[in-house]
Amino acid sequence: MSEKVLRVGIIGCGEIAQVSHIPIFNFLHTKFLTTYLCDASQGAVEHCKRMVQGNTPATTSSPQELCASSNVDVVLICNGDEAHVECGILALKHNKWCLIEKPLALCYRDLNMLLEAEKKSEGKVFVGTMRRYAPAFLEAIEEVKSMGPILYARVRAIIGPNSNFVSQSTTYSRPFEASDFSDAATKERAEKEKDMMSSAHSEFGVSMTEDSVKMLRMLGSLNTHDLSAMREILGMPSSVLGAYLGLPGIYTVLFQYPSFPCTFESGINAVPTFDAHIEVYGQDKIVRVQYDTPYVKGLPVTMTIREKIPSHPGQESFGFQERVVRRTYEDPYTLEMLEFWECVVNGKTVKTSAKDSLGELDLWKMIMQAGEKNYKPKPA
Repeated sequence: MSEKVLRVGIIGCGEIAQVSHIPIFNFLHTKFLTTYLCDASQGAVEHCKRMVQGNTPATTSSPQELCASSNVDVVLICNGDEAHVECGILALKHNKWCLIEKPLALCYRDLNMLLEAEKKSEGKVFVGTMRRYAPAFLEAIEEVKSMGPILYARVRAIIGPNSNFVSQSTTYSRPFEASDFSDAATKERAEKEKDMMSSAHSEFGVSMTEDSVKMLRMLGSLNTHDLSAMREILGMPSSVLGAYLGLPGIYTVLFQYPSFPCTFESGINAVPTFDAHIEVYGQDKIVRVQYDTPYVKGLPVTMTIREKIPSHPGQESFGFQERVVRRTYEDPYTLEMLEFWECVVNGKTVKTSAKDSLGELDLWKMIMQAGEKNYKPKPA
């Protein structure tokens, strides 16, 4: 049976496009075809152009040109954080659906602008928090619902440098060169980043320092996945009881839910491991979702259940059983793209919507406020 093939325009030809998105569109060739590429780096555009299979995509340095093209059905936005909302609004003005990589926005001002543009458009926003589409995660949600009162939960993302995983991805990505960008483009990007960060700190009610900017960037990059998944499986916490923040190093937050605490611990060190998981403790059952690096394809997301069982029939002593559930080897990025196709083509409701992303900003605000005392302004 023939299926609708969505013609994709990609804005941003950096690492994630090279390592993940373009290869996945090539694999899913019955559903996607990359027809347009856009980036300020001509070298990155040419490299990505050679990666595309099935046709030779058009190229440009203008997001406006790509979004206006009649040869583009949907837009993938995976360029710098400061341009996500700007390019999303462009796509929506041309009534195009857009998948926007995380973080969708780092301040309420920008996210509200995007929401207003979405109201006037025939297109919609789909946010790239792909962990929430892993079958193991979806199954864990149902296990947690049936386990009775939650006693405690833990969210962890402590990983080694991404460069280690990227170098083993067999995608042979090409890094940007400083010479690829004009001085004017570099200055404009820096000004946009500063404005975005200034707005976020003002909205959050915290002082803007070198440390706080680094921390917010980490929350918006690595931790968007963790906190977004936490909200879906546990709901929104009522408060932050305490936070130790600061980079480099490991940082931690203690969330308060109505009837249980949840610890969140994260950071990057030099050991090339990827320990990202959510673990929920009930009285008789413990449910854990374990993620591996998304930069190496085929590494599955698993759910581990440890639960109380009778040691012998008819006796009141107990043992426990542990089982590991792996529904599929399909990686979350691939599953996310399949979900995106279903939303665009068959009208399925978008779960990771722009409106849903307001929850991320609410969490970052709570965390930054609780951990502000850790920040010490650095001398100019």
